Amino acid sequence: MNRTPRSLAVKRLMKEYRDLAKNPPEGIKAGPRSEDDLFLWDASISGPEGTPFEGGTLKAELKFPTDYPLSPPTMRFTCPMFHPNVYKNGYVCISILHAPGDDPHQYEDSSERWSPVQSVEKILLSVLSMIAEPNTESSANVDASVMWRDNREEYNRVTRKNLGLS
Repeated sequence: MNRTPRSLAVKRLMKEYRDLAKNPPEGIKAGPRSEDDLFLWDASISGPEGTPFEGGTLKAELKFPTDYPLSPPTMRFTCPMFHPNVYKNGYVCISILHAPGDDPHQYEDSSERWSPVQSVEKILLSVLSMIAEPNTESSANVDASVMWRDNREEYNRVTRKNLGLS
């Protein structure tokens, strides 16, 4: 039987969805937006305790390429997000979502980047960790990064206000 990359991606996404539905990580929900398109998922992450996101629900979408898991998905927050590792348009900048191979900027080790052994669950857990502990060495939002480093109280206030939590 000749399997196309798309059919392999569908099979893998179905398995990951079943696994997440059976045993979701605490504070995380994710699944396809519709049964007709397994390549577009909605996710929600409960704001981690002890962070300015606490009490909020962070909504996001994941778009999977047809050659998944050979290539990583993209992830974009659909809620207002002020965070050092989230671009102003909502796209997440985290090593696990970067294409496999060597980093042309030599910032990341190839072992930190995407590989087919990763999963949606690992992505969401990595993003949850990133939310709580930003990487200010590699900022997607310089304003958020500088504020997080230099004026944490103001960062917390702006973050909570953006999420409607103030």
